[in-house]
Amino acid sequence: MSTDVLIVGAGPTGLALGIDLARRGVDALVVERAGELFPGSRGKGIQPRTMEVFDDLGVLDAIHAAGGGYPVGMIWQDGQRVGEHRMFDPVEATEDSPYDEPWMVPQWRTQRILFDRLEELGGRVAFGLEATGIEQDANGVTVRLSAHGESSDGSASLRRGAGNCATSHDGPAAGNRPLAALPAVLRARYVVAADGGRSAVRRALGIGMTGETVDPNPTLVADARITGLDRDNWHIFPPRGEGDGFLAICPLAGTEDFQVTAQFPEGSSVDLSLEGVRKVVAARSHLAPEDVTEVRWASDFRPRAALADRFRDGRVFLAGDAAHIHSPAGGQGLNTSVQDAYNLGWKLGAVLRDGVDEALLETYEEERRPVAADMLGLSTSVHRGEVRRGEATRQLGLGYRESSLTAETRQAPAALRAGDRAPDGTLGGVRLFDAFRGPHWTLLAVGVEAPELPGPVGVVRGPAQESYGKGLFLVRPDGYVGWAGDTADGLPRYLARAGL
Repeated sequence: MSTDVLIVGAGPTGLALGIDLARRGVDALVVERAGELFPGSRGKGIQPRTMEVFDDLGVLDAIHAAGGGYPVGMIWQDGQRVGEHRMFDPVEATEDSPYDEPWMVPQWRTQRILFDRLEELGGRVAFGLEATGIEQDANGVTVRLSAHGESSDGSASLRRGAGNCATSHDGPAAGNRPLAALPAVLRARYVVAADGGRSAVRRALGIGMTGETVDPNPTLVADARITGLDRDNWHIFPPRGEGDGFLAICPLAGTEDFQVTAQFPEGSSVDLSLEGVRKVVAARSHLAPEDVTEVRWASDFRPRAALADRFRDGRVFLAGDAAHIHSPAGGQGLNTSVQDAYNLGWKLGAVLRDGVDEALLETYEEERRPVAADMLGLSTSVHRGEVRRGEATRQLGLGYRESSLTAETRQAPAALRAGDRAPDGTLGGVRLFDAFRGPHWTLLAVGVEAPELPGPVGVVRGPAQESYGKGLFLVRPDGYVGWAGDTADGLPRYLARAGL
């Protein structure tokens, strides 16, 4: 069996990439080692830039419906409310940035929404399947697959998940429909490793990771049902004495659950059982053990920051946690990962479907690795209390000004430069995010005449406006300005390079 792209890992990164490729008509298969989608809440914050990405991928309405805003932190001491804590510096929505603050959606629900969208577009996910060997040649990648219960001919009998998230969260699994048996060896033109921080693909390629332990203290995170606390606040219980850790209990928007987070001294073992969670909640708050009525998912971790030494090896790309591991502070990990997929998806589509030179794929690492490095530094600084959550953590200021794919040709460019995120707004009566939505390029003619362009490029015309000033702006499929000019001089050369 062969496919254009094999995506290893059905987390937010792999599913978002699968959606982007499916809408471009690229044949892709997502394989996931686990037998179901991730069942926990861990990556619950969706930043404004990722909300814009989800708008383009067609899942924003579902994401809005599934979550809610972040509650105000309430600090407790000896059973009394003693003060409030604002998690984020306030930022008002503007016309060019319509999503002002992070949106809380438990990770399991985000993945379910992405999975449903992928199936809607005809995409495929095979659960219970692991990539155990990779060999490359000039034309493609041969991937050896293994699964539980192999047939006599060596093929793996797999299942297609029908949104099979954990039954504890979303009622009984929607049933598993049979997926045609896959061979033990699969051929792909490209492979994307989106298989997490312990990526088997990255290790098989021999790609190292450079990083540090952000905090040696182990941390418990659990989804639980709890009585005796309101759902209007994020409840914070500071350490009571030396050697104690903090406890935070956050209502998970769109569910009846709370996320319990508790830090322990270095070297401690973390009890993930119901009794273990009850014990730490009762010891650090005014709640009784029986107020924790159920633990629906639990895990422990030690915050770490690490960056892969490279994001590409021949025809194999690293994305998401396989390429960068973040502290959860500041909510940068899932968001940076989804944006990896958003950057890579259109480039793979251009090469595989539009015949663009493969050199375009070299810009993936060039653009995304510096961004990931910056976001790792930001996550670590937020974790250590050196930076507050605010403008930087919203990720709207990220861009690719230094990319070889960026061309700024104006004599006196304004604040908005080629390589920057293309703002929303209205031009000639058209909302720009509506014009950008879809797998195409868009030319904005702002206060100047628009040249004749190939069919695949959308064109929006209008007078000079505040966000863009005046000029021609060619917006990439991922919503960044690729080329900007006072006139169309140089635009044909750029379009030819992009395969348009």
